[in-house]
Amino acid sequence: MTPLWFPLTVMSAFFLATSDATTKRALTGRNEYLVTWLRIVPTLPLFLIPLPFIPIPKLGDDFYFCIFTGLPLEAVAIVLYTKALKLSPLSLTLPLLSLTPLLLLVVPYLLLGERISPMGGAGILLIALGGYLLNSGRGETGVLAPLKALAREKGALCMLGVATIYSLTSTLGKRAIAASSPLFFAAVYLPLLVLFLTPFALYKSRGELRPVLRNGTAKAVVLPAVCYALQALTHVFAVNLTNVAYMIAVKRLSLLFGVLYGHYLFKEKGGIVSTIIMLVGVFLIVAGG
Repeated sequence: MTPLWFPLTVMSAFFLATSDATTKRALTGRNEYLVTWLRIVPTLPLFLIPLPFIPIPKLGDDFYFCIFTGLPLEAVAIVLYTKALKLSPLSLTLPLLSLTPLLLLVVPYLLLGERISPMGGAGILLIALGGYLLNSGRGETGVLAPLKALAREKGALCMLGVATIYSLTSTLGKRAIAASSPLFFAAVYLPLLVLFLTPFALYKSRGELRPVLRNGTAKAVVLPAVCYALQALTHVFAVNLTNVAYMIAVKRLSLLFGVLYGHYLFKEKGGIVSTIIMLVGVFLIVAGG
């Protein structure tokens, strides 16, 4: 029987890829900071409204430490992600996001004491390799181009920062969930993240807020926002049920879904070999993790 965390993680990956693909379409001719902010704003009422009906667990110092350490890191990651998309081609930036599962071989062990089985570790390595090859192969600059770009592309450096930060925030998030509950964590963390980012987003989007309804920006961001909220909700439940490294590695299937969206929506091409490598990695994690 397939463990519950697996379908939840695949759903999270699908919703994330859908949100990314529709966000890419919404960004055309629009302020990227405004679109990014509008994408996460709906999580504010979505998770705050049920908060009075969610049992409040007994909270200790560990919960507050994880929340207030993770929030600024998460905010920085979102800003760096936006800059990476703006400054450099996707074929040079997205492959570097595949490094997060590799970092998660170490970080959860240090912060949570989680151990990875040999087969699970092999699965994580294959998913990271497949995700890297899947996206680096979409450009015309070669498989090693994303690594070479670190020396000259600010966008590549930004995405490397995102991959590093995500390995920390994913682990801190699980630690906070363990110290509370998945629903309570989501109802507190995500609205706080929106509030944390709001002043920066409004400053970067000054002068562009009034025409948001008239120029179609608000309408274009509805689907990305709904999918982003759904990926966040499935994420917090899935990560609570298994090792962080396994969950995040499988969630990198969003890169595979992203290639499919790229093919059908943006006429881009993906790699079959890379897809097979990732699926073998997923099988190893589920079978031996």
